[in-house]
Amino acid sequence: MDLSVPRRNTRRPSKNLFTFHRQTEAETLESSRAAEIFQTTLQVLKRKARQIHTRDVMRSDILSCTAILWTHSIHIFVRQNPLWGASNTPLVRWLPAEYEDGEREPKGWNRGLLYNGYQLPQPRDVSKRILRSTSKPEDEDYSSLLVEWGQYIDHDMTFTPQSTGSAYFLSIDELSCFPPTFSNINTGKQDCKPFFRSLAACFVNFRSDIRVTLQRQQMNSITSFMDASQVYGHSPKLERNLRDLSGCNGKLAVNKQVKDVNGRAYLPYVSTLPSSCLQHPDGERVECFSAGDSRVNEGLPLTILHTLWLREHNRIAAALKHINDHWSPETIYQETRKIVGALHQIITMRDYIPKIIGTESFEHYIGPYGGYDPTTDPSASNVFATAAFRFAHATITPIIRRLNESFQEHEHFPSLKLQNTFFSPWIIVKGGGIEPILRGVIGTAARTVTPDKLLTEEVTERLVVLNVPKQMDLASLNLQRGRDHALPGYNDWRAFCGLTSINTLDDFTKVMRVSRIAKRILKLYKHLDNIDVWLGGLVESFLPGSRTGPLFACLIGKQMKALRDGDRFWWEAEGIFSQQEKVELLKGSLSRIICDNSNIKEVLADSFRFRKYPSGYIPCEHIPSMNFEAWREKKSPGMFQTLSHVVLALRHIGLSLSSNEPLQLL
Repeated sequence: MDLSVPRRNTRRPSKNLFTFHRQTEAETLESSRAAEIFQTTLQVLKRKARQIHTRDVMRSDILSCTAILWTHSIHIFVRQNPLWGASNTPLVRWLPAEYEDGEREPKGWNRGLLYNGYQLPQPRDVSKRILRSTSKPEDEDYSSLLVEWGQYIDHDMTFTPQSTGSAYFLSIDELSCFPPTFSNINTGKQDCKPFFRSLAACFVNFRSDIRVTLQRQQMNSITSFMDASQVYGHSPKLERNLRDLSGCNGKLAVNKQVKDVNGRAYLPYVSTLPSSCLQHPDGERVECFSAGDSRVNEGLPLTILHTLWLREHNRIAAALKHINDHWSPETIYQETRKIVGALHQIITMRDYIPKIIGTESFEHYIGPYGGYDPTTDPSASNVFATAAFRFAHATITPIIRRLNESFQEHEHFPSLKLQNTFFSPWIIVKGGGIEPILRGVIGTAARTVTPDKLLTEEVTERLVVLNVPKQMDLASLNLQRGRDHALPGYNDWRAFCGLTSINTLDDFTKVMRVSRIAKRILKLYKHLDNIDVWLGGLVESFLPGSRTGPLFACLIGKQMKALRDGDRFWWEAEGIFSQQEKVELLKGSLSRIICDNSNIKEVLADSFRFRKYPSGYIPCEHIPSMNFEAWREKKSPGMFQTLSHVVLALRHIGLSLSSNEPLQLL
């Protein structure tokens, strides 16, 4: 059977132009393969039906009534919402997808297709004319650690894998490559940046409209829950590989080749050697680090946060073992993982999110915790993963600062340009450990966003990605990703959030408060309804006390509420922790994590805040610590606790269980 798929567009970019992918696990690829086969089969059947009936046939027409009824009946045999929040399931859609063919062609695929009478501008043109910035103002209130935590916690909730463009997929999908083209100012010819589409996912909500079910969906390959999956992994194989099973102590595995000068642990190296991470030209090899998320080596601050949490797990595990020497290694591991997961939730929802969306938006969209709600879907939404939570890309600093114990420029390890730090863990091992960079993100002000100063050139002109021969443009990638995912436009999302529509240039100027940029955007897009949601949300003026405008505050707030209320293992949920344990957990902070797992002796009480050293810095002994006596147990854990650990482990590796039947799959 001929499985090639015709398309309206005549462009045929070679699949061999680029090699651009992050590490994607076999289970994810297999799941996506099924979705690709399904999509391709429907395309072939549609083409055959069109030839027979000499008319355009919707894919839903192809399926017989019997097949449709069978599809809709599947949910009868499935427990209540077991896949909500699970790994390798689709990102949920809060608004319908807007594919150019209604099914899978991304926005901008057919250059002749007009939107409100105009072509969509090329992402690279938008990047160069609107988004690129040569300078960034400093944030007077917050440190660079706030920015780094945003990336770190995002990697706990979303990971959208991309096609490799290879023939792995039976469809050999010509739509897999979708490079943003632009005019090269040096040659005058059309050029393009590397880009492959997000992997397809099989739709799992069979009670939806059948036409929606048959549309291309994008995958979240990790659990949506805020469960520290970037520490522990999201699959049984990965989780097992990250544990120190031979030690019988409930700890995570550490690097056996290198330690820091104080004997503290580093993350273990990846198993496949030599790894692809960059190396110092004159030193011994330092391989890529391994963690629960494959993106751990993308940037030095991200690697450092992973290192802190590896050490924190092992520190807590040792404390629990000391208090409860009758506990098995499995009990120690599971109880420690519960604590670490709770700390991720507390730091994010108490210390991070209110600073991002503002306290008023937090109260409006999230509000106080009212307990687990089994009707709330905690799955990550497409617009959150692809647009709203990418707001922080505009706050990335162009310089990675390395500071000494007095929070001044380090005498031996100078600050680095961002472009020279990607995928370079050797800088940590050979450059004084995690402390110089950690002091840098604590003791340096974050970069703030204004409509005329958005993304630094370090990420729009010099972004480095492993295995990609060209330097990348993060702004173009974000815009193109939104079109790949068929996200509706900026105005549609404002309507979704109950915000007023932007109908005129004056309306847009009021939202942005920078008229020349509003005019420049309208000149590019021609029509306000054509503006990409990521750009529109990014240029909105901040709400009071926030670092986002009203649209992103709404989308982030709604997502965070869903993640909290739809998680039956949320730290505040009934039966997860005792009241005494909750009191101790609330003492946890990122500042305390830093004190306990590094050689830094002075911090701010809230390390997301920025103050010039030594103003506001206090000795670590003045930072509250958890008392693990709250976890002391006089006898071995009973059957209920053991089963609870198993259920939590199942959720952690990608299976969400309904609270109505929490143990029936055991």
